[in-house]
Amino acid sequence: MPTPRPADLIAAFATGGLLTLMVLFNGQFAVNGTALFASWAAHGTGMVAALVLLALIPRLRGAGTRPPAPPWAYLGGLSGAATVMLTSTTVHSALALSGTLALGLAGQIAFGLLADRYGLFGLARRRIAPRDLGALALILAGSGLIIFGPGGLGR
Repeated sequence: MPTPRPADLIAAFATGGLLTLMVLFNGQFAVNGTALFASWAAHGTGMVAALVLLALIPRLRGAGTRPPAPPWAYLGGLSGAATVMLTSTTVHSALALSGTLALGLAGQIAFGLLADRYGLFGLARRRIAPRDLGALALILAGSGLIIFGPGGLGR
């Protein structure tokens, strides 16, 4: 497996911060409306931003340079809508923002390991190593501390 480039590591880390802002902002939409409204608002503004970028930067379209995406790739919109609705609800529950994100990260890692293991959605198959399970266990333990530990959210 190739070594990740520093720019990729920084971009992935920054994505975590952006995801935190997204959950927080969408949660505010849910407080002032509904979780469904939060999803519509998030995806509507995202679509407008994407259309503006595509109009301003034609090379981002990539038309003709790559094969078309497989049909299942459009399911990302469905999972995105469900994610916005679920996190918009849980961010204002006893889990709060940090508990929602901690458990969300654990769910992402667990699904990622399964997707890698079984080669889901066109991914190359990868064996789950003991260190992968150890990392997931540590994330779950950290989530538990955030939510149930001394001074945690559940107290």
